[in-house]
Formats: sequence, structure tokens, C-alpha cells
Amino acid sequence: MTVPTLLVLDAHPLPRLGRLTGRARIVHADAATLAERLPEADVLLVWDFTSTAAREAWPGEGPRPRWVHTASTGVDHLMCPELAASDTVVTNARGIFDQPIAEYVAALVLAMAKDLPRTLELQGSREWRHRESQRVAGTRACVVGSGPIGRTIARTLKALDVTTALVGRVPRTGVHGPDDLDRLMARADWVIAAAPLTEQTYGMFDARRFGVMQPSARFINVGRGQLVDEGALAQALTRRWIAGAALDVFRDEPLTPDSPLWQVPGLIVSPHMSGDTVGWRDELGAQFVELYDRWEAGKPLLNVVDKQRGYVPGH
Repeated sequence: MTVPTLLVLDAHPLPRLGRLTGRARIVHADAATLAERLPEADVLLVWDFTSTAAREAWPGEGPRPRWVHTASTGVDHLMCPELAASDTVVTNARGIFDQPIAEYVAALVLAMAKDLPRTLELQGSREWRHRESQRVAGTRACVVGSGPIGRTIARTLKALDVTTALVGRVPRTGVHGPDDLDRLMARADWVIAAAPLTEQTYGMFDARRFGVMQPSARFINVGRGQLVDEGALAQALTRRWIAGAALDVFRDEPLTPDSPLWQVPGLIVSPHMSGDTVGWRDELGAQFVELYDRWEAGKPLLNVVDKQRGYVPGH
């Protein structure tokens, strides 16, 4: 019996796939070799979820994998018209990052409200400067993105007694639609971007939207870098249209040492780490093996991405 061929787009450290020994012929590829090895694969595991190699290698005639799994929530790095139009099933790592990202957002909210960045700066210069900080309880948050990550962020903030409104692609019970976004942003103390990258969300946080926010409000992006016009955000902070911001994702990563974003006043920069807690790679590998168990047994896969929308539809 011929076992399926599993092609892994590598990133280090490699996934732990020992449970698939004898059940799959595992082949490894990097960006340079992916295109030539893609036709022989039954399954593609995009372990290097920062790479666009899968999107670039997919177009063309001939056989392609029947199933593609990416070890990330976002799929914009691999989606192309040819893949979207094919019958290949795409799955993602939905569920792995929800709670870690929500905790990270809560940490940023508390850090900005309590002025912790300034406290650390003053400590470094041995300067005793008493200040008053902001009470978090009773503030308002607008969370943009009503998927599992956005919903978990909302639940976590509610535990801090923050009144939270969720905004999604379509309105439904407990979720506002896009038409309510400006109104909710205008009232919010915290605007949190956790949306997938789609044609509708690309560049949605622009100069006009930052102008809608209160001067005392803060903006946080843990979604995709391309949701934000970074120049407009820098201008909003420099001109004090808003009080502060935190970015964990960027249009171009890694952020280069000469990027002006490092020096924007009131901006916290972190290196795309909000979902990465100790053991996260092992969780991603275990999730893929569980999905492989289902695929091998002919059972319906979980976390199936709607390739036209670019994310896993809610239930």
C-alpha cells in the first residue's frame, strides 16, 4: 500500500511528526524547492507561515496537493486565485492562538492605562516621578474581528470590567456589522484590530478612522499588518489625535532597524509575538497530526477555510 506524500514547507525548529511514521512519506522543501516538489505531494503543511512560497509555487498546470494546512490563523500568505478556484481543501491553526493573544491584548491595555512603559523608562534613568494612572474598569473597547480570537479578547476584557463591543463582517446576535464601526470607535477608549486580511479589511484603519477616535483613546493591532495605514497611525500619534497605540504585526516583517515606527511617540512595537507562548510549536504540530488522523480516516476536516472569504466561517 502506497502511503500519502506529506510535503513540509520548512521552518526551524521542524514540526514533530513522529506519530506519522509509516503513515506518510514526509518530504521537506524550502522556498527554492517547493515548486518542483509540489506536484508529488498529497498534503502540504505550510510550517513556515511567514513565507509566500506556497502562493508563488501554486500556479501552473499539473497535480497539486488535495489538502493544504497552514500553521497560522491567517491564510493570505498562501492564497492565490488558482488555489482559491481549485478543489484543494485549506485548513488553518484556528484555536491555538486565541487565549494567548487575548492575554497579550489585556497586558497591553493594562500597560498603557498604568503607564508602565514610562515607569520602566524612568527607572532606567533613576528618576522618581509620581504620576496618576487610568482606571481600566468602566472603559469601553471596540474589538474589530468577531472570530475566535476577537471573541476571546472580548471575554478577557470583560473580566477587567471593560464594556466591549464586537464588530464582524455581518451583524448578528452579539456582533455589530461594519456600518456601526465608526460610531463604536468614536466612543471607545480601546480600539483593537483582530480581523483577518481580506479585500474588505485591507487598509481599513486609515487617517479618517484614526480621526474618528477620541484623543484619549488607544489603538492595538494583533490582526494583520495590512489592516493599518502605518503612516496614518504615525501621524495620528505624532499630532496627538489619539493617546497611544501598540502594534504586534506590520506590513513588512521583520521591522527594519531604520523603520520610523521605532521612534513614533506613544507607540509600543513588539515582534509578532502576541500568540507565541512556551510550547506553541508543539501545539501546532499536535493539531496538524490530529487533523491528519481525520484526513487519513476519511472524516471531515476541522478548521476548513472558506477560500473566497479568506477565513474559517463562524458557526
